[in-house]
Amino acid sequence: MPTLRFGVNYTPRRGWFHSWHDFDAVHAREDLDQIAGLGLDHVRVFHLWPLLQPNRTLIRPAAVDQLAQLVDLAAEAGLDVLVDGVQGHLSSFDFYPEWTRSWHHRNVFTDPEAIEAQAELLRTLGRALAGRPNLIGLQLGNELNNLVEHNPVTAEEVDHYLDTLLAAARAGVRPGHLVTHSAYDAAWYGDDHPFSPEASAHKGDLTTVHPWVFAGDCARRYGAASPQVHHLAEYGTELATAYAVDPARPVWVQETGAPEPHIPAADAPEFARATVRNAAECANLWGVTWWCSHDVDRSLADYPELEYTLGLFDATGRRKPIADALAATVADLRDLPPSPGPRETALVLECTPATRSVSGPGGAYFEAWMRLRTEGVRPAVVLASRADDEGYLAARGIKDVVRLP
Repeated sequence: MPTLRFGVNYTPRRGWFHSWHDFDAVHAREDLDQIAGLGLDHVRVFHLWPLLQPNRTLIRPAAVDQLAQLVDLAAEAGLDVLVDGVQGHLSSFDFYPEWTRSWHHRNVFTDPEAIEAQAELLRTLGRALAGRPNLIGLQLGNELNNLVEHNPVTAEEVDHYLDTLLAAARAGVRPGHLVTHSAYDAAWYGDDHPFSPEASAHKGDLTTVHPWVFAGDCARRYGAASPQVHHLAEYGTELATAYAVDPARPVWVQETGAPEPHIPAADAPEFARATVRNAAECANLWGVTWWCSHDVDRSLADYPELEYTLGLFDATGRRKPIADALAATVADLRDLPPSPGPRETALVLECTPATRSVSGPGGAYFEAWMRLRTEGVRPAVVLASRADDEGYLAARGIKDVVRLP
């Protein structure tokens, strides 16, 4: 099994992502050194779309240089980097360049010129970063499906959008770098959501999942220390595997975290330990990237309460108990790497785009899978369309297929 990767989504301690307006390399290096001190091996980083591309035909060299400097600072700290290109959406705030808004409004998913502008941004970032030896790759952007509310789009149009941008990203980076995209949980659980599970599981070099405990009110529904919460990232990884064409396609748990009050601070260390260990029982896991490095400072206004508590470090830079738990768990898994065997029992998922919520928290399929898990079974997920495909089942090591009553 390839070496598992463990990292964190980097949120600057001073000024949050607004710090890009007056980027300070000294502050960034201090943050990155703290992250490296936990024994993590990578960060995921985010510049802001309006600062990178304030006009449709202007990509600011100074902003691109800032991003390249951050990647170099991460290398000095011993960290690899995944760069997200189009932000887009971050922590309950949307960041649109003015050329997409007001009387200039363009649908970012469907307007041909808007799509080409984003493609050129990704090509530019890829070329600027391609020579960095610590570059993991280029991702289209953070949870782009959060922008659907203001940019109506069909599933077919999403496919065209993703295909175009993924090709642009590949044109910029060098062979061997990952090219990926990400979506929040609605892509997996949302009935008729235009970003489909297939788009996540078929497009890009691997599948990214963001199994958040507040999706479907999971933590409040079942309890912060419940099996449903502790096995959520594992479940998301297995669900993503079921939708892939290639049974061995890697899955990256790219965002998971312990937001208060969904996960009380006293429960956060055990949540981190259980989440990472349970996810590591998935044969296809690429790695886990925690959200996030530093708490949002309460001097900044208008965030949902949970956003202020998600860091491994608080807003003063103090290491929190969850950071110690995560660091110890990662060290243990490196000392004794997991070697998960095949999941011989699979639970069949029958749903249509209009009934995907059956597989989310509160859904009949989700609860049946979790019931098997708490009984000591390590269930796989298999789509109904492949439940009778003997070659496919054999490739995944599945011997028994279980259907919902």
